[in-house]
Amino acid sequence: MQFLQQRDAGFTALRRSARAAVVAPGLFAITTAITDDATTPLFAAFGSIAMLLFVEFSGPMRERLIAQTALIAAGATLISLGTLTSQETWLATLATALVSFLLLFFGAVSSTLATATTALLISFILAATLPGPVQAIPDRLAGWAMAGAASLAAIRFLWPTPTREPLRNATAQACSAMAARLRIEVDCMLGGFEPANKAALETIVPSAQTTVKTLQTSFYATPYRPTGLTTSTRILIRLVDEVLWLETILDRVPLPEKTGPADAEVCELKEAAADLLETSAELLAATDHRALDELDAAAKRLAQSRSAMEYATVSARLTDTDSTATDPACGDAERKAVASQFVSSLEPSFRAQEMSFAVSAIAANIGLVVQARQRTLWQRLTGQHPERVRSTLASAQERAKSHAERHSVWLHNSVRGAISLGLAVLVADLAGVQHSFWVAFGTMAVLRSSALLTGQSSLRAIAGTTAGLVIGGTLVYLVGTNTAVLWAVLPAAVLFTGLAPATISFAAGQAGFTISILILFNILEPTGWTVGLVRIEDVTIGCAVSVLIGLLFWPRGAGSALGLATAEAFAESIRYLRSAIGYGVTRCDRLIPTTPVPEDERSRAAAAARRLDDAFRGFLAERGTKHVPLSDATALITAVAVLRLTADAVLDLWSRDRGTPAGDRTAARTEIDQAGTALATWYEKTANALSGFGEVPNHADQDPAAGARLIHTVERDLNDGEGRWSSTAIRVVWTADHIEAARRLESDVLKPAQAVARLQRDHNARMSPFRRTQPPHTPRC
Repeated sequence: MQFLQQRDAGFTALRRSARAAVVAPGLFAITTAITDDATTPLFAAFGSIAMLLFVEFSGPMRERLIAQTALIAAGATLISLGTLTSQETWLATLATALVSFLLLFFGAVSSTLATATTALLISFILAATLPGPVQAIPDRLAGWAMAGAASLAAIRFLWPTPTREPLRNATAQACSAMAARLRIEVDCMLGGFEPANKAALETIVPSAQTTVKTLQTSFYATPYRPTGLTTSTRILIRLVDEVLWLETILDRVPLPEKTGPADAEVCELKEAAADLLETSAELLAATDHRALDELDAAAKRLAQSRSAMEYATVSARLTDTDSTATDPACGDAERKAVASQFVSSLEPSFRAQEMSFAVSAIAANIGLVVQARQRTLWQRLTGQHPERVRSTLASAQERAKSHAERHSVWLHNSVRGAISLGLAVLVADLAGVQHSFWVAFGTMAVLRSSALLTGQSSLRAIAGTTAGLVIGGTLVYLVGTNTAVLWAVLPAAVLFTGLAPATISFAAGQAGFTISILILFNILEPTGWTVGLVRIEDVTIGCAVSVLIGLLFWPRGAGSALGLATAEAFAESIRYLRSAIGYGVTRCDRLIPTTPVPEDERSRAAAAARRLDDAFRGFLAERGTKHVPLSDATALITAVAVLRLTADAVLDLWSRDRGTPAGDRTAARTEIDQAGTALATWYEKTANALSGFGEVPNHADQDPAAGARLIHTVERDLNDGEGRWSSTAIRVVWTADHIEAARRLESDVLKPAQAVARLQRDHNARMSPFRRTQPPHTPRC
């Protein structure tokens, strides 16, 4: 039992295998007893294995049963379609390629669809590779339908899996940890950084970081992005990036011990943010329905506190006294020194403003998750969504569109899988193999690896099949025609088939599957161990097809694909941030028109982030030595999210400015533009280096002259003439702070990016006959 606990957390594989070991043999026995034809028992057996071993949906029981019912209906449709195409080789080949592509590609829309892909492929391929007339459809559907009904009963009543939502719980815990950290920060600021308060801060910071790390690990624990078509799951994944960003904000700059112009308001804002995070965490973790009144009240308080802090910051004088700023006797050097000191004192208020935006975004999304979970079944079925949430169809279209791009790993896998399976069907028919569906199944076994590792998976598949042939063939040889013994052994074989991949190895699972099929075929039509020889031949052909297509369509491997996806995500994210900065600075100058909100840039950045997420999951799933350290890959992915969310924060900062531009702000706007351009240039060059072109630029130190120039332009252009700064001036300074925060991020990106860039250049050198001649990301900034 300890062995299983260590290798099968929560006994997930054991539950799945136990259900299949009960249902598949039992249903196989019933169908063979009530019919003399082998069609219904065959589809019942394969259907039971496909729907109980190869798929298990997550979430509440009701959602699992709905998903399972949809799987049964979709499988029945595919069986009918596969049977109709099974009479002609060319038609079966084309249909297999098309259906396989659609099933594989649209798994990107939802992790629920991705989870069901293997079972759906089995239903179609089994029907398409077993030639049969239209009259065979009812018998095939009868077997599948019986397997579906049995799977529903098994999921509900046979050792049902407890409802587990690790991402939701981990997000709630991370929010609670961040709230505790904010409260300790307030205690430090109000208590004068007494030793006890500083010790508490030094304890809570690593604890909160560990909690957030747990959330990130939970998010990447599956091979698919954990998004479903349900509204709540679609919203929930946004929270992961937002929580990681909040941690980055709190970690970016040490808590200052010197006082600022709005310390009291900053502390009040942090208390309000902590309250909102705690309320959000309680709502997210709750299993019962709760009203959102408390969340709305906490969010309103945070908004009021932020407005009060911004007003206090704007109301602060440029100098320590009311007279210094306007005193004609005060020299320029003294005035600049005072202004510089004042700008430095704005750091805590900027950090608090940035933090409050992140917390507000987290709370808003948690509120939408709760609203979505509280909908009635009728509201769910009729597609009613919480306000501000896109419809399921629109969201699915957006996700599919984000992967309809030539650099998408998901698109590459889908094309490779479709061609491999279509070619497998064609080769099997032309070669005249006895059981052509084994060729396709052999191809399916190794679809998700890179070219090199496809070969390794193929060897494991063949080795496992050979071992299963030896064991199963020996068993069949010893048993002979005594089917009673085969019936007795069949449940154990099915149990081992489901349990072996999780607890032993992929090859062991292949061996178990081979044994199970040997037994099934010898019960239906006793032919001895020679059926195993046929299967190993067919599986070898299928694996060879997969290796060939992998070499042609997937020459890079997961590490190189991750580098290209990261490069693209950096390029699109920095374009979005640059556009957001441009939108902001045009809001402060009446001499130029305000640029439109960069919606297209935001959409492209989000799409690139989805493709990066998929590439990273492929990188994690790939077996073998990883030449890019996991910590480096994670640092790059986090940086991409921070850039994108920083752009969101800049847009929010200026969108809340309801004033109209006044005066000539050319100097201040030019200074911000130049800083934004320099930032964009660094990340564009880094993106090109990650694609294998050029070097990652060194991290540039802050230009002190730039800060002085900004102070001068802000002081000259954006004060009211009486020593007070306008709200626009504060927004200009905070925009500069956002740029500086993104510039500081360069130091975190530098070493990981250099390591990935070196690997990418080496890869390009090895692939010289096929390498690109220019970077795939043309600067648009």
